[in-house]
Amino acid sequence: MQEENIRKIATSADTEIKDVPTLNILICYLLYKIDRPVEPEQLYDIAIGTGVINFFYYQDSVSYLLSNGLISLSKGKNGAECYVLEPKGRECAKQLKSYAPKSYRDKLVLAALRYFTRLKYEQDVKIEYEPAGKGYYTHVRCLDVSADLMDLRLYAPDMTQAKLIGERIMLNPAGFYGKVVELALNNEEPPYDLSDN
Repeated sequence: MQEENIRKIATSADTEIKDVPTLNILICYLLYKIDRPVEPEQLYDIAIGTGVINFFYYQDSVSYLLSNGLISLSKGKNGAECYVLEPKGRECAKQLKSYAPKSYRDKLVLAALRYFTRLKYEQDVKIEYEPAGKGYYTHVRCLDVSADLMDLRLYAPDMTQAKLIGERIMLNPAGFYGKVVELALNNEEPPYDLSDN
């Protein structure tokens, strides 16, 4: 009996929103909060990647938002097509946000911020994996306009560990670079024991 109740609760505890009007509000709210044009692929990755939005309902929501003038599709700075929040969509986000659960709103906005931060890091930091005898190098390059700020190879005994190093660096490349520079600047020669003992 108890096992059956647990199964019912687990079935009803679906975390995906399957209500198109709520998704409409969430997508408008997301575009409102990040305040930038978003390529269709990027919006899809953010929305579906959170596990909050179901693919089929996402498609229905985007179609509704486009056909009703809440968002539009236009050319971005790089020439790619982007979704842009229209004034009607902005009003929807501001006035109706309380109809979409705050936890979902926060999850989507946080996912978007992380997504665009990762894109920026991928432009500023290049990581490659190179075979090195019995292991691999994680080759890290921090790029600047005129020169590399850092070019570093870290040895790992296998590809799994090399990729783990790369993934950890990409969580906060600026912090990694800062720690390497700080370590280099604070590095000192070990003291010598000159006692007569």
